[in-house]
Amino acid sequence: MSDNLLEVRDLRKSFRVPNVGKKRLCALDGVNLDLERGETLGLVGESGCGKSTLARTLMMLERPDAGTVRFDGIDPFSLRGKDLLKFRRRVQMVFQDPYASLNSRMSAGDIIAEPWRSHKGMYANRNDRDMRVRGLLDLVGLGAKAADKYPQEFSGGQRQRIGIARALALDPDVIVCDEPVSALDLSVQAQVLNLLNDLQQQLQISYIFISHDLSVVRHVADRVAVMYLGRIIENGPTDAVFERPNHPYTAALMSAAPKLDSAHRKERILLKGEVPSPLDPPSGCRFRTRCWRATDVCASETPPAARDPHVDAHTALCHHPLLTEHAASLSV
Repeated sequence: MSDNLLEVRDLRKSFRVPNVGKKRLCALDGVNLDLERGETLGLVGESGCGKSTLARTLMMLERPDAGTVRFDGIDPFSLRGKDLLKFRRRVQMVFQDPYASLNSRMSAGDIIAEPWRSHKGMYANRNDRDMRVRGLLDLVGLGAKAADKYPQEFSGGQRQRIGIARALALDPDVIVCDEPVSALDLSVQAQVLNLLNDLQQQLQISYIFISHDLSVVRHVADRVAVMYLGRIIENGPTDAVFERPNHPYTAALMSAAPKLDSAHRKERILLKGEVPSPLDPPSGCRFRTRCWRATDVCASETPPAARDPHVDAHTALCHHPLLTEHAASLSV
């Protein structure tokens, strides 16, 4: 039996763009993804690569054009009415901006309890609801007295803890974390990341962790998926992806990551050109217009999934993967 809680296959999503004729912006182009129970999947890539669209689709805020999503064996897009409402409890989100994501006119306790207004069967009794709110505030390290305070009375890190408590209110199986620490100071980032890790160990939650910060991803993720122009071009265990990147784009990302230890700094890989427009993506391999290893086959054929000979679960969509000692030399 599969341990996957979430399975995504050939997911596609495009959007109409005003004043560009019949062309559509291709945000997701054949995305394949698995998420195991109790694991953290890091999702990385440049701005505009499709990370947020994938997150919104998994949150069922967008309906895919094609492909399948199976959550615990269920197709959530086939659900209606009460079944759909019940399912929505299982996937929640922690947002990037702890200032804009909380209603300044509501107390922390009311913010945390707000999801129960839609899910009326949960904590319908006032005393039970108040007790649960206090328990969640204790769980995220704020204490029960914080329930009566308003967002403007908290620091950024404390506000993000309220956001995490709100996400936990419906007892989800998966939390999508969209750049949850990017707006916080480094010391506060570490505290929030440690909190997320502790909650995962205690509650067996799965995370999809979206971030531009590779050092953060390496710290929190069990596996990493690298996106480029709507496709996941590399996927595998975190150490394998960071220490032995198989796709040239991943290697370029890793070479750009800051390294404090000068002994482990490697030569920066500078990519040529700009990211192509998703309105008119390159044929074949999407990365070929910026890749120093590209050949004619890269333009004519979609690359297959090349496997790392050392790690079966580590794959890269590339005709010329970096399965060489050169890839290992890019270790971070």
